[in-house]
Amino acid sequence: MTLSTTVHPATDLGYLLFKHPDRAQEFSVSGGTAHVFYPVATEEECTAALLLDIDPVAVARDKHGGRYVDDRPYAAGSMLAVALGALFRTAMNGRCDERPELAATAIPLRIHVPAAACLGGRELAERLFAPLGWQVDARSVPLDPAFPEWGDSRYVDLRLEGELRLADALSHLYVLLPVMDDNKHYWVGEDEVAKLVRAGGDWLPVHPERTLISARYLAHQCGYTRSALAQLDGPEISDTEETTRPLAVTRRETVMATLRELGARRVLDLGCGGGALLAALAEDPTFTEVTGTDVAADALAAAERKLARLPDRVRERFTLRQSSLTYTDPGLAGFDAAVLMEVVEHLDPSRLAALERAVFGTARPTHVVVTTPNSEYNVLYPALAAGRFRHSDHRFEWTRAEFRAWAAAVAERHGYTTRFGPVGPEDLGVGAPTQLAVFSRTEA
Repeated sequence: MTLSTTVHPATDLGYLLFKHPDRAQEFSVSGGTAHVFYPVATEEECTAALLLDIDPVAVARDKHGGRYVDDRPYAAGSMLAVALGALFRTAMNGRCDERPELAATAIPLRIHVPAAACLGGRELAERLFAPLGWQVDARSVPLDPAFPEWGDSRYVDLRLEGELRLADALSHLYVLLPVMDDNKHYWVGEDEVAKLVRAGGDWLPVHPERTLISARYLAHQCGYTRSALAQLDGPEISDTEETTRPLAVTRRETVMATLRELGARRVLDLGCGGGALLAALAEDPTFTEVTGTDVAADALAAAERKLARLPDRVRERFTLRQSSLTYTDPGLAGFDAAVLMEVVEHLDPSRLAALERAVFGTARPTHVVVTTPNSEYNVLYPALAAGRFRHSDHRFEWTRAEFRAWAAAVAERHGYTTRFGPVGPEDLGVGAPTQLAVFSRTEA
């Protein structure tokens, strides 16, 4: 992929991307090596190139344990999107300490992706990028120019031109490259919802293809898609109040603030999923020992990939463990705090007693932090049909009274005190979208 600008001086692109035009750099990324270099770097025009060199044998070994042939080494898709997010994260966030005014300014940009996987052809590329202000030139790549009767392949030679902030341009590519491909090279978990809302929050809510984009980005998992659309819509709290911050981000930040308030240093993330909370814990050296557990091997593999990108000194603080929340595991005893963030509602009600014994009886951390949806708030999500849960895998969703009654009974049986709090914007009638309980052991 190449990205060019003619803003003057054009070499300021190096400041925006945090990659110096005079240096060719390479970085280890998932599945191979990424190279960043500048074929053109003058004051009149500057072009940055990202070349992703995929090792198909390593990808096959990581995913299936055997060799196979596919298009990932040759066509842009989710691997290029992940590399964009990793290498240009600061630029994508719109931050540039050296040129802050330039980062906030729309500049002339040209993007060229010579081989982009696109299930839907050039028409889909037009539908995805044109509403965002791009002039789109997407040309279908023939299966074989020597045999035109074979027709076109599923790839397009994609050229985009427009005047946009660099941060917006990168976020468009980050989201829409895997959407065009309609495929991802990694397991899609719940944390992908937050990633989509975070990356597309400024433009996706008003995009005419937002349902298609959300469904493809989230691997057509209906529960995740519904959750993303609900967060993009935002609850109708009042005529004057708007909520644009993703609930998943607010929830994670609330849990982090609670752990800091409790003075926890050794933390259990029970039901860690793809590692969204683990990544947040990695950013704070206060948490000196963190163990993430999940019953699903795919979820742990996704969390491992997330942690593998961390520096060794940070990664050493983390342990991943395959463990069921309904079975006692003495190896989880002795921690300062355990977190059950949006976990309990995924269990059948008949299994809650087993979870209680495993967490509060055997592991018995000093503190337990639990978050779960507030079912009363569901009426404020216009995209959520009456009587439906927020996620297809939820076995129940509690009202505030039901959650408090369960927590109070658990605390009494195991020698804990409880306090409760809201997560997210509160409505006077139905409360906050997420409810939080903090259990603290009385003898601690």
